[in-house]
Amino acid sequence: MITPVVKGASFVITHTPGLVRHGSKPTRETAKDDALLEEILANLRNHDDAVAYPPNQVFIGNMRPDDLNDYARPWTDVRLEDAKRFGPSGDIVPEDEFYGWLKLADDFQLVHLEESFLSQLKEKLAHHPLIQPNDLERLGDGESMAAIEEKLDQGTAEPLHVNRDQLVGCVQTGHDEDQFLTATIILENLCNKASGIIAMRHVLNSFDVIPEDVDYVFGCDEEAVGDRYQRGGGNIAKAIAEHAACFNATGSDIKAFCCAPAHSVNIAAGLVQAGIYEEIVIVGGGSLAKLGMKFAGNLKNDMPIVEDQMGAIAMIIGKDDGKSPVIRTDSIGKHDISAGSSAQAIYKSLIIKPLEQFGKGILDIDKYAVELHNPDVTEPNGNGNVPKTNYRTIAAMAVLRGEMEKTEMNQFEYKHGMTGFSPTQGHIASAIPFLGHAREMIMNGEINNAMFVGKGSLFLGKMTNLSDGMSFLIEQNEGVSES
Repeated sequence: MITPVVKGASFVITHTPGLVRHGSKPTRETAKDDALLEEILANLRNHDDAVAYPPNQVFIGNMRPDDLNDYARPWTDVRLEDAKRFGPSGDIVPEDEFYGWLKLADDFQLVHLEESFLSQLKEKLAHHPLIQPNDLERLGDGESMAAIEEKLDQGTAEPLHVNRDQLVGCVQTGHDEDQFLTATIILENLCNKASGIIAMRHVLNSFDVIPEDVDYVFGCDEEAVGDRYQRGGGNIAKAIAEHAACFNATGSDIKAFCCAPAHSVNIAAGLVQAGIYEEIVIVGGGSLAKLGMKFAGNLKNDMPIVEDQMGAIAMIIGKDDGKSPVIRTDSIGKHDISAGSSAQAIYKSLIIKPLEQFGKGILDIDKYAVELHNPDVTEPNGNGNVPKTNYRTIAAMAVLRGEMEKTEMNQFEYKHGMTGFSPTQGHIASAIPFLGHAREMIMNGEINNAMFVGKGSLFLGKMTNLSDGMSFLIEQNEGVSES
């Protein structure tokens, strides 16, 4: 039987303050208050601020999650010296460069960039390690500002800004009579695709799998790609794979709200174990709609708007290479329809039951990754510290099971968990951001195993009141200990 392993994981941040105005919440609120947009623009970060922000350095792998405990919160008051844009797991992409990726992702000539801006951008992108010469050719020569302004005046395009309010381009509608191909939706989906392309190129460029060897690609994002006849028809996975030179792959999307990445890992592991495919990539681009979703909390607390960036993730699940952490397919946790929706019921399904299958307890897992939302976003908005709440619940279950004393609960988060550090876009934050760290820590002998616990809110679609969840466990590859 083939053993599935985690061969690589990459995590990208696209810092796009100029797109915050296009987020769902800012769009709705600025329509009610003409002065609000100026307040939002005045409280956006520049790229240097985003790079020097501690949670972002954790996300791209330059720091470990536990390193955040060395800094007082809010972390927006902390500016790391000598912080690097690139990390072992990815990149913090500046806004102007992201518009270049947005143009590269556009196969229907719907993205229009001003000619002088694009000329400077091409010179800058030429030095990016993931950009190929044919990419620069695809960017074209740009358009005049007059032509861009004319498209905007017609009311069928969305503007693109840098440096808060400098107009540099626009995104046009995909169809004049289709409400699901409006400029707003095209922009959302292209942002998802473009950020996913960056993450997928990163993971294929950084680990021991070449694009031509990829058999299948799963998309695990939350965007609905389609037209009026098949809204959400999807397969953003195959669209991204094309731009990552995975010419021998096909693909499909797995939709499960925030829980989709965990579902994708388990399905990919099963396909590898069955011998159907040898190398599978899972990719999830960012969510434009969630930019600035909790901006009000940051403004109320005199903080810069932290949700000025989109995360993107990519993972390689493949056949055993003798070194990468193993996915334990005999300990997969799933939230059954009959399980109930209380926190304890969910965690019993996702943690207790799979661990009992091979005689382990809660404390036998070195690290748990849960919903890793950044508390700099959630707490100022009144949503609490999401990871801390989850770890308290798991610790309480350990106490009830007699695995530890109640007095030890406060230490559980630090010993078996971590503070949140992820961009707060549901599928991005749901456990997976620790995968790159866990892979390195296991291979370095720092920990033996890690469990990833993803949850999802199915009720958001108004089709069911059910919750959702999936978990998986990775552990040291026997090939490492035997070598």
